[in-house]
Amino acid sequence: MLTVKNLSKIYGSGDAEVRALDDVSFAVEKGEFVAIIGPSGSGKSTLLHMLGGVDKPTSGKVHIDGTDIYSLDETKLAIFRRRNIGLIYQFYNLIPTLNVEENITLPQLLDGRSVDRQHLDQIIATVGLSDRLTHLPNKLSGGQQQRVSIGRALITNPAIILADEPTGNLDSKSSRDVIDLLKLSNKKYGQTLIVITHDERIALQADRVIAIEDGQITRDEVIRP
Repeated sequence: MLTVKNLSKIYGSGDAEVRALDDVSFAVEKGEFVAIIGPSGSGKSTLLHMLGGVDKPTSGKVHIDGTDIYSLDETKLAIFRRRNIGLIYQFYNLIPTLNVEENITLPQLLDGRSVDRQHLDQIIATVGLSDRLTHLPNKLSGGQQQRVSIGRALITNPAIILADEPTGNLDSKSSRDVIDLLKLSNKKYGQTLIVITHDERIALQADRVIAIEDGQITRDEVIRP
């Protein structure tokens, strides 16, 4: 599903050069739940941005479902990302003037595709927001807003879901609920799930843990075969 080959990201040059990612390579199978851990500044969020097509690497390749995403021009990459990659951020990134249903369906509307009502209802039920459809983000708790962002990530049936510290702004109960929801989507829809986290308790729920330090992989361990 995902192949990363010799991925590097370099900022600056000469004495000011910083290698945020340094020749990283690994592969992820379809349906795997992978946790990427590491200290602040280790390069894990930079890696996620490279995997999601949000930021271009200095060198190396990322293949998702057989597509070399950085061989695509900006327009095709944007379309590919919208259709094949579900992105979940720590700060939700919801549109404040759109209600819950509109935020969830936004990727399909941007793509000019009609919304499958049955699939939408299924997603809304899965994320537990059936009674909040007309609420704006500022009327929701942090946990509810993250549920909306998960629904938005699921609505296009993406090949892969990438979550960057998805519980970073949540209390312990909301954190458990969000991780349980991501695990459910991983099992229920068979989606490949990659989660960036600093929380070892979350990492230990994954099938596999990849540890990064100073832009390099220092450990790649299968927890559940």
